[in-house]
Amino acid sequence: MSAATPPAVTTAGAPEMPAPRVREFAAHSIKGGLALLLGLLGLLAAVALVAGGASLTGGGKAALIVAGVLVGIAALLAMAGLNMVAPGEARVVQLFGRYRGTIREDGLRWVNPLTSREKISTRVRNHETAVLKVNDAYGNPIELAAVVVWKVQDTAQASFEVDNYLEFVSTQTEAAVRHIAIEYPYDAHDEGGLSLRGNAEEITEKLAVELHARVEAAGVRIIESRFTHLAYAPEIASAMLQRQQAGAVVAARREIVDGAVGMVEAALARIAEQDIVELDEERKAAMVSNLMVVLCGDRAPQPVLNTGTLYQ
Repeated sequence: MSAATPPAVTTAGAPEMPAPRVREFAAHSIKGGLALLLGLLGLLAAVALVAGGASLTGGGKAALIVAGVLVGIAALLAMAGLNMVAPGEARVVQLFGRYRGTIREDGLRWVNPLTSREKISTRVRNHETAVLKVNDAYGNPIELAAVVVWKVQDTAQASFEVDNYLEFVSTQTEAAVRHIAIEYPYDAHDEGGLSLRGNAEEITEKLAVELHARVEAAGVRIIESRFTHLAYAPEIASAMLQRQQAGAVVAARREIVDGAVGMVEAALARIAEQDIVELDEERKAAMVSNLMVVLCGDRAPQPVLNTGTLYQ
């Protein structure tokens, strides 16, 4: 009894892909130059046999012509096994529906002429998604798009594990981008949370991991993935802009108040240290109030001269 196949390692949120049934291996092939030379010699021999048979008048005429025709057919059939493989391409070889290997060596190669050879590009490609409109983790509608750089790593899996590996990569890329978008907010309300806008590098790494888990079954390797567009949807963009501006104002005010409190503390400590003037609690409170108004106000202060005492 055969052992059960262990389940594939998956990322949270990514579908569990079945284990691949076939892996790429090198097809048996020879250099095509020698095969081309032998094929041409076979054609010349066939022409010579047919010509020699046509010039005879005896009983061997038909035999020579038939032999020449058979040699010519064999030479043409053998030359049908020649393949031109360009750099950045591969040929997936099948014999009567069975996978017989992949040709990755560039140049002229020869394989069994009875096999079929499917061309697959192994060059680096990029796929850019359309601008997708989804809801983030807080339910806010956002727009985002991503670009993915990828290449075919296992030609056998790309040919036999999925129906169309180009459409598969496109669909899974869109699914991964949508899943990442609904898992995280556009802007995090708490300081420790991840957000799409504030933690672009971390989110990009998570997108790459999920994409790898989704397209690995198709023999595809993800080289890089990046978000190319990220914004609130037009219907809430104005409201969210006001919220961001309000948050910036609150943060700026907080910094101003913190700085003002420090300056007031330093001023009181300096006055007490140098014994410039003796301040009771009421005078300290008045001084603190005046300094806070001056330091935290939006407008320039207007001095008021007091010709009496502090209590008048």
